[in-house]
Amino acid sequence: MGVDRYITSINSPRKRSTTLQFLFDQNGHSPSRSNSPSRSVNWRQHSVEEEMLSLISYCSVVFTFTDPLESPSQQDHKRLKLNQLLYLVKTSKKPLDGEVLVPLMSMISANLFRPFPPPSNLSFISDLPDDEGFIATASPAWIHLQVVYDILLQFIATTDPKMLRDHVDRPFLRNLLALFQSEDPRERNSLKNVYHMIYLRFTFHRSFMRKSMNDVLLNYIFETERHCSIGELLEIYGSIINGFTVPLKEEHKLFLIRVLIPMHKPKGMLMYHKQLSYCVSQFVQKEPVLGGIVVRGILRYWPVTNSQKEVLLIGELEELVENIDPDQYRKLALPLCTHVTRCSNSLNSQVAERALYMWNNEHFVKMVLLALDDVFPVVVEGMEKNLKRHWSSSVRQLTEKVKEMLEEMDPVLYYKCILEMEHRESTARKEEVKRMEKWERIESIVAKNYNL
Repeated sequence: MGVDRYITSINSPRKRSTTLQFLFDQNGHSPSRSNSPSRSVNWRQHSVEEEMLSLISYCSVVFTFTDPLESPSQQDHKRLKLNQLLYLVKTSKKPLDGEVLVPLMSMISANLFRPFPPPSNLSFISDLPDDEGFIATASPAWIHLQVVYDILLQFIATTDPKMLRDHVDRPFLRNLLALFQSEDPRERNSLKNVYHMIYLRFTFHRSFMRKSMNDVLLNYIFETERHCSIGELLEIYGSIINGFTVPLKEEHKLFLIRVLIPMHKPKGMLMYHKQLSYCVSQFVQKEPVLGGIVVRGILRYWPVTNSQKEVLLIGELEELVENIDPDQYRKLALPLCTHVTRCSNSLNSQVAERALYMWNNEHFVKMVLLALDDVFPVVVEGMEKNLKRHWSSSVRQLTEKVKEMLEEMDPVLYYKCILEMEHRESTARKEEVKRMEKWERIESIVAKNYNL
């Protein structure tokens, strides 16, 4: 009986499973170990990496979109593969290792870094309506480039910059900056996002990236005056300037004086003035003392015949006046009011009206009040000249309102300026009469000698 009980206990299911489990554990072939989460995760990760490498290899083939031998179906297939690769990069829970990063960067470089055709007439493109200008500059390769830019932005935003230090190096950044010559606005916008993301995350590259952008801007100002992406570069700089700490470093002040202020000079300023004005105003808001340097710099580069630029610059000056240190009002009142008055006398009604609207700005009026004796003779003469001679009725109406405002400020001084102006005009008329009489005498003498 005892033996039967012993045999029964050995052959019981519970004991047998325990013993088999023990044997499996001893031999390293346990079913529970083969299905362990860690091995499953590692196997899936390995599978994902192999799939990514396969996709990267296929996407490294570059299509020109101009060769008739290229198959449209292959181009569509590559776009599908790029989207699959983008999905894997987005959903990857583990940072990309060197086995994937090296071919991935090679694929991105092969697709993005390419020569551009000779630039077209940028001034012509800027005059086109938005849709026509877009069609004229759209790149057929964008169906691939768009996804490549998305892949680059995604893994730069999610990967540790230290891991990418050997891949996103200075040559890569130079090549990336050269792509800003693209005439396709969609590519420039994606490129702007990528370059800005690199600046945000790769702090050890910031100084080099600023210097590289400075070189592009200086070359545009003083050499070529031709570049497609000045607006995008200034937009990046606007965000950078916004992060500057106060007091500003000398390097940043030199950038304002040597780069941003001369940016008002080129003919193409209309294309990027909004971004330029934002950058300049950021500097003045951080250190209002710089307002005087900026105002004098803008007046130095004031256009002579371009009325559109004049309208924009008057608006920029009005914005700057609101942020300038009030201690500089008295120093800037005369040169600023002289230019504004000269613009109010312009034969272009848009320029004249925009200049007259400056008198609605309380900061500008406050500046005038601090230097009435210096400013009034110039301003009063300009207003009277408009009332007597300007061809536009709307300009004359606005001038009349400004005149009423000036008379309320200081009626005695206004009347005194009128008398001085009339005296100068009378003296000038007398001098003109004397000059004409002198010429008549000379002509009569010459005529007598000729008849002899």
